[in-house]
Amino acid sequence: MCRMAAYLGPDIRLEQFLILPPHSLVEQSYAPQELVYAKVNVDGYGFGWYDDNGLPANYVSTHPIWSDPNLESLGRSMKSELWLANIRSATKGMTVSHANTQPFHDDELIFMHNGYIENFIEQSRRDIAAHLSNDIQASIQGTTDSEYIFALFREVLTRDKELSIEDGLAETLDMLDDHVGDSTALLNLLVTDGEVLYACRHAVNHQSPSLYYTTDDAMFPGGQLIASERLTLEALWQPVPEKHILIMSNDAPPELIPL
Repeated sequence: MCRMAAYLGPDIRLEQFLILPPHSLVEQSYAPQELVYAKVNVDGYGFGWYDDNGLPANYVSTHPIWSDPNLESLGRSMKSELWLANIRSATKGMTVSHANTQPFHDDELIFMHNGYIENFIEQSRRDIAAHLSNDIQASIQGTTDSEYIFALFREVLTRDKELSIEDGLAETLDMLDDHVGDSTALLNLLVTDGEVLYACRHAVNHQSPSLYYTTDDAMFPGGQLIASERLTLEALWQPVPEKHILIMSNDAPPELIPL
């Protein structure tokens, strides 16, 4: 399990998104309020953005977010119109390493997953790998269910170039539903192409993890946010309905699509 958040809007410093909110991801790392199957998120953290050339970039650490000596200077120095961040609570059997720390990215997309797949190592990893091309399978660097879900999602998009990201997410979740069977899977996903945020709240044989969004937060004028737990106290945060995809862009109101 993890906690994750994303921001889209006018340029803001990293600290405004990641550190300064009253219930920031820093606080959620040691005092989460809605975490399932874990108590803290201390097995690393990471954040993602797009560089001046429009390419995805990320910074990951295997340390708890509060103990990273680099974060304060990064927070006040870096600015972006889009941020994604994740704090990690490692699932049993999945090591703490840079390769296993989110967010993940390829040449276009940044991706995060909050949840887990039961029996992933024993069964689902093999089943997912069977769908992957050699190139995509070779690009996997870690051992987590999250990275394999990202690989499957990329495979779905690669096979059908006309498929939208939201339809690719829906197809990926359909495939995972088939593989999970009677096991449990918590499948909150968040992905961006640098222009639009896409998030889904979904689970198999279990209630979905918490996920919220807002377009009305005085701390983020003109901005839109998605988060596992509300980052602020006064904004109008709304829950993403279970088994829905949320689409957020600068050009249109938030859109919710049932799965």
